[in-house]
Amino acid sequence: MKGRVPYEQLNAVVQGINTAVKAKYRILTQPVKALNNHARKLQQRFKDQETKDTKGQFFVVEDDIREFTQMKVDKRFQGILNMLRHSQRLREIRGGGLIRYMLM
Repeated sequence: MKGRVPYEQLNAVVQGINTAVKAKYRILTQPVKALNNHARKLQQRFKDQETKDTKGQFFVVEDDIREFTQMKVDKRFQGILNMLRHSQRLREIRGGGLIRYMLM
């Protein structure tokens, strides 16, 4: 499963996902009046992405990873996500035209 992906890349992806989750949920926990216009739109988008399966769980989508980190979402990144899914660190939830990666 690992192939030729070094542990440094795997750990970098995990840190990137953690950064995206922290940034996303920092925006979600703030009151609406404390946010600027861009952050309000982000907060509304985050709330729209939530489903009954992800209620109360931490999750990100690829757009969150692109927006909050400097990582490229390419084939190597997808392979690393597959490794994390295989080791049950992530769970993939599909639906509504989005792929949500829920942290376990």
